[in-house]
Amino acid sequence: PGLAYTWIFNNNTLDLQGDSRRFVSQATGNLYLAKVEPWDVGNYTCAVSSAEARRRVWGPPTALTLRGDGVMGEYEPKIEVRFPETTYAAKGSSVRLECFALGK
Repeated sequence: PGLAYTWIFNNNTLDLQGDSRRFVSQATGNLYLAKVEPWDVGNYTCAVSSAEARRRVWGPPTALTLRGDGVMGEYEPKIEVRFPETTYAAKGSSVRLECFALGK
């Protein structure tokens, strides 16, 4: 709680407003990209900030490159669902369940 995640792409903050291909989970900080395009290639850096601690830290840059051979290998399409068998919630509270697919 109290943490905010931002991603920097090639030294510019990613503006994800109205972006239907990219999403940052504020629960995990993960950046998700759908349908990677050539212009997505570059360096991505995660920045985590805490208003309470009045601090912001950056992780190391991670390079995204496209494979030229078109082979996904170990990244062949698969869908994983990892929900607990039962999810409990208090009446009137909010619940968030995330689901995503990986692959080409």
